Amino acid sequence: MTTTAGRQAARRWMTAPAPSFAHLVRMTDDTGLYEHARHAIVRREHGYCTDDVARGLVVVSREPEPTDEVLRLAECYLAFLTHAQDAGGAFHNRLGYDRRWTDDPGLGDWWGRALWGLGTAVARSTAPWVREEALVAFSRGATRRSPAPHAMVFAGLGAAEVLRRHPGHVTAAALLADAASAVGPAGDDPRWPWPRPQLTYANPALAEVVIAASQLRHGGPPLDDGLRMLTWLRGVQLRDGRLSVVPAAGWRHGAVRLHHDQQPIEVAALADACATAATVSGDPEWETGIRQAVGWFLGDNDVGTPMWDPATGGGYDGLTAHGPNLNQGAESTLALISTLQHVRRWA
Repeated sequence: MTTTAGRQAARRWMTAPAPSFAHLVRMTDDTGLYEHARHAIVRREHGYCTDDVARGLVVVSREPEPTDEVLRLAECYLAFLTHAQDAGGAFHNRLGYDRRWTDDPGLGDWWGRALWGLGTAVARSTAPWVREEALVAFSRGATRRSPAPHAMVFAGLGAAEVLRRHPGHVTAAALLADAASAVGPAGDDPRWPWPRPQLTYANPALAEVVIAASQLRHGGPPLDDGLRMLTWLRGVQLRDGRLSVVPAAGWRHGAVRLHHDQQPIEVAALADACATAATVSGDPEWETGIRQAVGWFLGDNDVGTPMWDPATGGGYDGLTAHGPNLNQGAESTLALISTLQHVRRWA
């Protein structure tokens, strides 16, 4: 029997807008992508960060028929990442508005996301010169390893992209295998099969990299591990048939779970993971998870309010108990775009 929430999700899916790059263009200058905005206006004083530029390269590279404007964004973001990378493959993360780096190169989450962006450009960009330069930068960074599991996961997703275009890329295969190992195996407790005692941020990406690594010819984890993790994670994030993702504060096994503030990045990560699960497993049920993620942005959430501004194309920064945080920063806008990109593929 189709539930009321299910019917609403179907209607949202049928009326979902195409992804708009208008606010991304607004947030980008000739150097890179600004991190923060107050409402829809850029806050230049916060400068740029590799984390968001890398996410930007992911979404623009996913466009199958990019406009000249979107291709310009891809070139800008790629140039930023190559400038951020040092000779050893590490990356700076923060660049001030004065065009000075405020940190030393490192291997934190931004390193992983940089490799994710570069790998996506290698696999999906329509511009040969973008693919070629992205492969050079990816190959340099992929020789490194981070002690941070999330950083390894993001890097592993980039490696999975590279392997789709270059199946024999040995460095990418090794990185993907190491990323899945950093996640660890699913637990035996059906009430908490997650390999860690706490859900933190970008949680679906951990399951996604295990699913992607299961396709490796040698040393890949069992596909069932990743699917079991993702099945449980999606299930515990449904509330009355609607998506209600783990908030910024996280959720520890055995603790009371809070429902705010929810972050758009969690929703986008779930859409990505469900899309990968659908592709790898061939099970169309995963498309329901994508529809629920799209619905969250369009109003099928705990507060019943849209999480984006149709006038600007920007995504709101978070869902509080009282409604959306109306600031439209880079991370939330990119999460909106990447989620809506799935509609085109799975419609």
